Amino acid sequence: MLPNTEGVEMAKAKKGAAVRDYDPEEMRRRAFAAWFRTGGTDQPDGHSGCVERDGKHYVVLFNVNGILAVYRIRNDGNLKRLRRWPSGIDESL
Repeated sequence: MLPNTEGVEMAKAKKGAAVRDYDPEEMRRRAFAAWFRTGGTDQPDGHSGCVERDGKHYVVLFNVNGILAVYRIRNDGNLKRLRRWPSGIDESL
């Protein structure tokens, strides 16, 4: 009997997978929710949104004071808050 390699094949397929199709408005809404859920007190600007940089997708929340938070859209569609973001991300706003 052959070993079950289905999980290995799926892991290999996911490793090189691109970000699945996502709705920028939905990602922005989810980033807003994450911002306030983690204790953010400043109100993000309504023009905050999705940015692509070096083949990776991000949601940038900002207001008149500057960038509040940057979330990377992972391949599985989840958001991950970044402590440090790419240097060019503020130029793309």
